[in-house]
Amino acid sequence: MVHYQNIWITLINVVALWITSLCYKICIPELIKEYQHVIYQNIIKGMKVLVDARDKLNIPWENPKNYDIGYQLLKFENTMILDARLFLHYVPALQSLWKDASIRKAFDRRREFQLSDSVQYFLDNLDRIARVDYAPTHQDILHCRKATKGISEFVIPINNIPFLFVDVGGQRSQRQKWYQCFDCVTSILFLVSSSEFDQVLLEDRRTNRLEESRNIFDTIVNNMIFGGVSIILFLNKTDLLDKKVRSPDTNVRWYFPHFTGDSHSMKDVQNFILDMFISVKRDPRKPLFHHFTTAVDTENIKVVFNAVKDTILHRNLEALMLQ
Repeated sequence: MVHYQNIWITLINVVALWITSLCYKICIPELIKEYQHVIYQNIIKGMKVLVDARDKLNIPWENPKNYDIGYQLLKFENTMILDARLFLHYVPALQSLWKDASIRKAFDRRREFQLSDSVQYFLDNLDRIARVDYAPTHQDILHCRKATKGISEFVIPINNIPFLFVDVGGQRSQRQKWYQCFDCVTSILFLVSSSEFDQVLLEDRRTNRLEESRNIFDTIVNNMIFGGVSIILFLNKTDLLDKKVRSPDTNVRWYFPHFTGDSHSMKDVQNFILDMFISVKRDPRKPLFHHFTTAVDTENIKVVFNAVKDTILHRNLEALMLQ
């Protein structure tokens, strides 16, 4: 009989990224083709958001010809399945719009609206993605975004030890489903987008994303049901946080006035964000493990997951010895 280490995942799809990585390595054509369609949709949806934002921010077009091009793109139905032939039809419009200074200005103000982090990566690689023989690379798949809906389970062997991961969506509409995952959980990996200190929720344009994550974490880390469960905090998107910390156009103190460190020091900002989450833990005896991660960096994720494996096995061994 195989014994699995049960882990509950919340907020973002790092486990799904690992699964995709494995699928890519063993070349499952159906899954690679599926992600190719997702990438096409990510690009067009992202450009639609930028065109709409340009209009709402009252940024004038640099090239007047892009007015009609942008208007036509806004008619794209987000539910449409895109194959290569259909996507290629949109490529000239996407290229023209991405070169327009007004779209770039809208992109620079992206914290004011909802835009996927991967949009720039794909638009910067549009010429390659637009090739007739295009097949998603490993990095392309890791950058594509598809919202988690419902509950998904994956078994992933880490150093020949099978781990059962339960991946749940983090959107407010998905949280009532979390309670179905409480039985036999040995560890919770709680993932936070650390770079989103200057952004608000899609569902609620007033609530800061980092504060929302902290409030959810509060309910989990202090829940009596999880008294014997090891909780591991992933502060993700370190690469994007670093860009914001270095930028003169963004300052963590604008959103969290009680921040007292150097707003352009990565160490100070990371420590501040980490303390936001550690401070809500009421039981000082309850251990809390944390890692700063970059999900699209596969080497970083490998190191982190090996550390997580050791943490989980060590905690389970302690529990067995106490029985």
